[in-house]
Order: sequence, then C-alpha cells, then structure tokens
Amino acid sequence: MQIIEGDLIALAKAGRFDVIAHGCNCFCTMGAGIARAIAAAFPQAYEADRATEMGSRDKLGRFSAAAIDPPDRELTVVNAYTQYDFSGPGRLVDYDAVATVFARIATAFPTARIGYPLIGAGLAGGDWSRIAPLIDTALAGRDHALVILPGTSIPGGST
Repeated sequence: MQIIEGDLIALAKAGRFDVIAHGCNCFCTMGAGIARAIAAAFPQAYEADRATEMGSRDKLGRFSAAAIDPPDRELTVVNAYTQYDFSGPGRLVDYDAVATVFARIATAFPTARIGYPLIGAGLAGGDWSRIAPLIDTALAGRDHALVILPGTSIPGGST
C-alpha cells in the first residue's frame, strides 16, 4: 500500500487516479466526512448512491459507481458499502464488507490506479490496523494508494 499525503479529490481531479473509492453506509446519506466532500465535488457519485435501495443490508460488500468525465480521461468514483448505518454507538464499519468490496473493486477495475482515504477508520470507528491488510490483500498486485491529508496520523501507526 502506497501512502500519499494530499487531498484525494484534488489528486483525482488532477489525474493521479482512475478510480477513487470511499466508504458509504446503506442509507444513501453522504452527509459527513469525506463522503460529504465527494458528494459536493462529484454529484454523479451521490446520484449513484441515491439510485440504490435505501437501507438494504444487501448492499454491504458491494458498490455503486459513477463515471466522471474530466478533460482527456475518465475517472470513476466508487461508493463502497462498508457500513450498514451512519450513526450509533461503537464500530460501524463491517470488516467483512471492506474485504468483499475491495475484492470486487479489484475485479471490476483490474488495471486502474486506485486511491482511497482511511476507509472505515474515521467516523465509522474501525481499526485501521485491521482494515489496511484487508485492502492490501484484495488489491495485491494493483496500483493503489491510501491518501491522507498532510499532518494526519494514521490510526494505529503505519500500514
């Protein structure tokens, strides 16, 4: 897993990635964290999320996607359904869903340059030291990178 300091959205718009993935809940709300910023920057991603069945547990481990057409290339934003709900006590991220959805992303985008934030380790309350190996395993041999904002520490240390 590469680790890049920067802004995931800005890097995607600049052409660093072909695909960016972020964690979503199953209730079609992109109202907090990086999901909110992605919905504002890429309304097509929010529309793709809203086109799915609200509150369906069947979405866990799956994704919706939106093709964005910046000049001279295509960018895909992946809404990875890694948690059922968006609020409540305790850990919201589902580790099995993380592993499953990244395996599906690897299959759907085998040659893409993939970027993602600390999926599941922020508002969803997950343990990055458990999440990182799931992503690394699913994306083994692929060009993928964790993007963190400058000055952000990685929960649990490095990957």
